Amino acid sequence: RGWEEEAAVAAVTPKVVRALRSPLTPLPQTENRTTLNKNGIYQFEQASKCKAIQDNILSSSIKKKRYSEDYYLHIVTKLQNCTWVRKPEESTKFRSELASCCDAVHNFIASQNNSPLGSNMSYEVDSKKTILITEDIFKMLPVSSPLSVYPFKNCAVVGNGGILKNSSCGAEIDSSDFVFRCNLPPTTGNISKDVGNKTNLVTVNPSIIAQKYNKLNEKKTEFLENIAVYGDAFLLLPAFSFRSNTATSFKVYHTLKEFKATQRAIFFHPTYLKSLAQFWRTKGVKAYRLSSGFMITSAALELCENVKLYGFWPFSKSTEKMPISHHYYDNQLPKPGFHAMPKEYNQILQLHGKGILKLQFGKCESD
Repeated sequence: RGWEEEAAVAAVTPKVVRALRSPLTPLPQTENRTTLNKNGIYQFEQASKCKAIQDNILSSSIKKKRYSEDYYLHIVTKLQNCTWVRKPEESTKFRSELASCCDAVHNFIASQNNSPLGSNMSYEVDSKKTILITEDIFKMLPVSSPLSVYPFKNCAVVGNGGILKNSSCGAEIDSSDFVFRCNLPPTTGNISKDVGNKTNLVTVNPSIIAQKYNKLNEKKTEFLENIAVYGDAFLLLPAFSFRSNTATSFKVYHTLKEFKATQRAIFFHPTYLKSLAQFWRTKGVKAYRLSSGFMITSAALELCENVKLYGFWPFSKSTEKMPISHHYYDNQLPKPGFHAMPKEYNQILQLHGKGILKLQFGKCESD
C-alpha cells in the first residue's frame, strides 16, 4: 500500500467505524464489499495501534526518566508489527529542518569553500582552541563537498551492532546507491553475506589509528592492506573535533597520498558537528558527544532521498531475549556516559515511526 492509502485509512473517524460495525447498517450482499469493510476496520485499528506506539515513543523521549532495556525492547517488538510506510511529506519537512540548522550539503565536510585560507577554525569539542587554516591544510581540503552531488536515491547506513550477525542483509545493503559505514568495520569473508562489501564512505576514529596502527609511525603497509577492502571509499575523520585528533587524521591523509591509495581522506567540519549537537539537544539528546552512527544518519537524511539503517541495536539481547554482542565482530562496550545511546535510539525509532527513515530490526528477506 502507498502512503496515501495509509493516510486515508488513518483518516477514518470512530463514527464511521461505529457505522461500519453497526448491525443496523445495511450491508450489500457482495462478499468483496464485506471483506473490504473488514479490512478497512482492521487497517484502521492497526493504524490506531501504531499511532499509540508512536505517541508512547515520543512521550518517553520528552521525559527525563531513564527507561530500561526491556521497556525499549517491548516498544520495538510492537513497532515491528506495524507496516512501515515512507511518508514523503514528513521526510521533506524534517530534511528542511535539518538543512536550516546544519546544511550537510555544504557544511558536513570541511572544504575550501567553507574553510577559507588564513581563517581560524574552532575545534568542535575543544571549542576554545582554534587551528589556523594554513596553505598546507587548505590544500588537503576538497574545493567543495565531494558529497554535494546529492541527493543520492537509496542510502544504507550500516551500524556495527551484533544484530547484523546471521541477518543475511549483505545483498540488500550492497544494492544501495550509497553505503555509509562506521569505524573501519570488517566486511570480508563469511560476514559479508550479513553486512555486504560495498562502502562509499567509512568513518575513522583516530583512536583506532593510534591503538591498532601506532599512529602510522609504523604499520603503514598493514593499514593500507586492511583498508583496501573499502575500494575507492572516502575515509571520514574528525580532525577538528579534539586537538589531539588533528595530527593522526592528517597522517592518514598523507599516508593515502604518499602510497597513491584509491581511498581519500576527508574531514568532518567542526561547525557542522556543533550545529548538529545543538539540533539534537533541543530534542532531548544531551550526550557528551553524538555517536558516529547518529552523526552519519543525520547527514544521510539530508543527502539521500531514502535512508535505511542496518545494525543499529544498542541492546544486549534480541526481542526474543537471545544475547547479542555489542558489535558483530566483538563485544567491546563503549565508554560509559560518552554517548546517549537510548536517547539516540529513541529518536531513530521516532523517525522510523514517522516514515522518515526505515530501521531494519532483524533478518533481511533473502531472495
